[in-house]
Amino acid sequence: MALRYFCNTKISTYHHRHAKEALVELRSSIENVKSLISNTLKLPSLSSSSSSPLQSLQRGNWVKLICGASFEDVVDIRNLSLVYTLSGVDCIDCAADASVVSAVNEGILAATEIAGLQKKPWVMISVNDDKDLHFRKAEFDPEDCPANCSRPCEIVCPANAISFRGKSASGTSSNTELPRVLMDGVITERCYGCGRCLPVCPYDKIREVTYVRDAATTADLLRRNDVDAMEIHTSGRQSAQFKELWCALGDSVENLKLIAVSLPNGGDSTIPSMNEMSSIMKPNLQCFNLWQLDGRPMSGDIGSGATKETIAFAIELAKAKNRPPGFLQLAGGTNAHTIDGLRKKGLFQTTSIAVGSSNSPDALIGGIAYGGYARKIVGRVLRSMQSEYGGAARIEDHPQHLLMALKEALALVGPVKCL
Repeated sequence: MALRYFCNTKISTYHHRHAKEALVELRSSIENVKSLISNTLKLPSLSSSSSSPLQSLQRGNWVKLICGASFEDVVDIRNLSLVYTLSGVDCIDCAADASVVSAVNEGILAATEIAGLQKKPWVMISVNDDKDLHFRKAEFDPEDCPANCSRPCEIVCPANAISFRGKSASGTSSNTELPRVLMDGVITERCYGCGRCLPVCPYDKIREVTYVRDAATTADLLRRNDVDAMEIHTSGRQSAQFKELWCALGDSVENLKLIAVSLPNGGDSTIPSMNEMSSIMKPNLQCFNLWQLDGRPMSGDIGSGATKETIAFAIELAKAKNRPPGFLQLAGGTNAHTIDGLRKKGLFQTTSIAVGSSNSPDALIGGIAYGGYARKIVGRVLRSMQSEYGGAARIEDHPQHLLMALKEALALVGPVKCL
């Protein structure tokens, strides 16, 4: 009996001491993070002259992080949101999913607590009015894959969303809240629909599954107090679907700070389509609006040339005399070379009288949205951290990894913020 009491006391004391040590270690980690940030990095988010998201649009140094309209890995999304909030982005765009929105806000809150930020990025959700490349998932039955297949799909996937247990180097997955055994095939929540796996399958086994976000569910999300903006992805070819979605959203858009419309370059039909959509929104548009110029969708991580199409699109729109009111923002193929491309064309932070404004000098191009490239450069750090500490690791608990991730993010965000 005495021995049992002694053992229980020892165990209880051990657990108490272990919990106390863990708390001390956590506090120490946070202090280390704060010290590293203040002593090593010059963060735009900490600058006393940092602008609000709206001011950034007006000045032409707006930066948006695109988590992905179909990317639903909440652990990565939280960590990405934390890192890019500290790096000074003005907006974080994510899937119209309640758990994803919560993950973004958790990341923003963690960044705020670490650095004592006064200004936070807007949270934006993305929806679609019809079939769209950004709203699809790859799918295949791994049982149909021949045993001798070289699995090029796994190699080309930029999101690490395709895995096979036989080839995996790790027994855990980085795509869920907790580590788990990897399943064969597509990890649905990590797939964001880039489509690169579709043409490389030597046996044509991979198919795409497309979907349209439900308007009623979207309206409920917009009525939450943690969503600031919405983006509608449209082809611009059919205004009927756009009008149907806009009407279905009803008064849920009334409290938003920004409404964006993402559209591809439709050539001569682009401006008429924009004017048609603008007329549809106008009766109950009570906030600023933005046109996202989607040059080459989901390709920024491929190489420097991927950014050429969105810059060409921006040149066309900047010259157009009859385009509707709204800020212009680049996306689709954006990467570290986009700023240089804009500078060469004389479009980076070039001031003009904005169309539809009251003669206020706004930047001709409001800013840039970074998606695949932004996720790739920080994702490398996240993968390294997760391989060492597990798939559910929070980046603020590992200061050296946070520092590495921030340096990557700042190399992308800093030039737009003119650091």
